[in-house]
Amino acid sequence: MLTEEHKKQHVVCVLTFPMCYHKEGNGMLSHIVTGDETWVSHFTPESKQQSLHWKHTGSLKTKKFKQMFSTRKIMCTIFWDRQRVLLVEFLPQGTTINSAVYCGTMKKLRRAVQNKRRGMLSATILLLHDNARSHSTAQTQDLITSFKWEQMDHHLYSPDLAPSDYHLFLHLKKFLGGKRFDDDDLKNAVQKCSTSQVAAFYEEGIQKPVPHYNKCLNNGGEYVEK
Repeated sequence: MLTEEHKKQHVVCVLTFPMCYHKEGNGMLSHIVTGDETWVSHFTPESKQQSLHWKHTGSLKTKKFKQMFSTRKIMCTIFWDRQRVLLVEFLPQGTTINSAVYCGTMKKLRRAVQNKRRGMLSATILLLHDNARSHSTAQTQDLITSFKWEQMDHHLYSPDLAPSDYHLFLHLKKFLGGKRFDDDDLKNAVQKCSTSQVAAFYEEGIQKPVPHYNKCLNNGGEYVEK
């Protein structure tokens, strides 16, 4: 539920993306590096869709018991582009993401881009991440500026405009659904899921902001569900 002020701010933030896209075309998407943090649990219940199965009309009705997420979880940060995952990082237990920690992640991301996307650092990098406190501090902004990276505006209450939330993390949670892990197995599963997708999966994810941003503009800043 967005207030009228949130909707206005939503519209202001998303105006730049469609304008740049219509001006530069599909090539603009090659410059996008996007990422976010998410919690991954040692046990993630199956989604309703995963629980569905074929039955005969005369089959007995089965009960579906509600299952809760495990209280044990790990904070995971993933950055990716239209070709592949660039960086997967796990936050040590008891550590809080502050500007110093996030700056460390940015430095690792820059090295990952240098190693995995030859020549990309010499071109313009368009960083798409949200405006969490650790992302927007002066220390973090100074570091990103020193990289000569550009950033896309991303307002509060807008996971509908973050490809990691509605594409990559959605797939990750489905992959983990119904399975139990210890710490090491969970990290390995996240790594496997994040890096084993075909290039078309990441291409699709980077293409999705185009219709999402357009829908947000066309409906006056309302939340974009799909």
